[in-house]
Amino acid sequence: MTPKIAEFLNTHRGETPFLVVDLDKVESNYRDLRRALPLAEIYYAVKANPAAPVLGRLVGLESSFDAASFQEVEMCLAAGADPAAISYGNTVKKARDIARAFAAGVRLFAFDSAGELEKLAEHAPGSRVFCRILTDNGGADWPLSRKFGCHLEMARDLMLAAAEKGLKPHGISFHVGSQQTDPSQWEVAIGRAAMVFTDLRRRGIEVRMLNLGGGFPARYRGGDVPPVDAFADAIMKAMTKHFGNDLPAMIIEPGRSITAEAGVLQTEVVLVSRKSYAADEPRWVYFDIGKFGGLAETMDEAIRYPVDTPYGADAEMGPVIIAGPTCDGADILYEHCGYQLPMALKPGDKVQLLSAGAYTTTYASQGFNGFPPLSEHYI
Repeated sequence: MTPKIAEFLNTHRGETPFLVVDLDKVESNYRDLRRALPLAEIYYAVKANPAAPVLGRLVGLESSFDAASFQEVEMCLAAGADPAAISYGNTVKKARDIARAFAAGVRLFAFDSAGELEKLAEHAPGSRVFCRILTDNGGADWPLSRKFGCHLEMARDLMLAAAEKGLKPHGISFHVGSQQTDPSQWEVAIGRAAMVFTDLRRRGIEVRMLNLGGGFPARYRGGDVPPVDAFADAIMKAMTKHFGNDLPAMIIEPGRSITAEAGVLQTEVVLVSRKSYAADEPRWVYFDIGKFGGLAETMDEAIRYPVDTPYGADAEMGPVIIAGPTCDGADILYEHCGYQLPMALKPGDKVQLLSAGAYTTTYASQGFNGFPPLSEHYI
């Protein structure tokens, strides 16, 4: 909760739920990461929060961008980004979207399969390409394994094929999982990537870039998050261990770590109820936002937002189950991870969910049960 956000919440009387993001905090998070990893080029993961004010602020800081769709490419261009500073980082793309991005000037594309390579060769000829390898996502609260990446031997063969098809085999990439709290995961992944570099060099292909992906964490409820310098130290130690003085160019793709802690989501308590007369049964607290309103990352109670209420630190607390307002039985946010809220909490109270600036607005449905999408304010 920054002072700017606190002042906004004190004066704003708009309907809940809404998200408010402090752009100065976005900038300070970006600068902290750039300071910690000065040799790595930052490609902000647009999917985390693609709002025009966020992209505009980052363009002003000379950030590059990781886009997951042609629509995100267009958002970056509209914010003033140079197409040469955009990576089309999704490994699953429609052929026509590849062609549209190429026509717009994008020349850096990800892939992890022979089928995707064929599309790139046809619709983005001569472009730089990087192949994503499979990694273990141990330690990540929001794993991204299995769906993306390929085994090392396949990555080697695909990069050789890329050269044969007239593309530029530029790099190798990996992703250690979103909200990754274990810095050592980067060391393991860097070691695996270095094996592909060595294998390709023996076959006459000089790979020039290693994309270290995203995964840098934000602070949520429970669990320790190491400082950004701990991740930077682990990364650079692994890079020098596996590459020595011949370091490739490095890319990182932070999203959550840039915008999450810059945002606060204000919601309203709709109902506080019990399901029986049993004294030890937790209360049910229903907010006016739930899984379908932007809190999809509460699935399996993976991302646990800190909750602020109007009641002081001395308020009597009690266990609760927190749910959203829709008629869907799956719209339960937290049931098993031990949330406690003030016993005095009542309908109409305004509650703040902290570290909510990433992966909320873009997860909001377009009108499930008739509820409008989450509104946004950037200050």
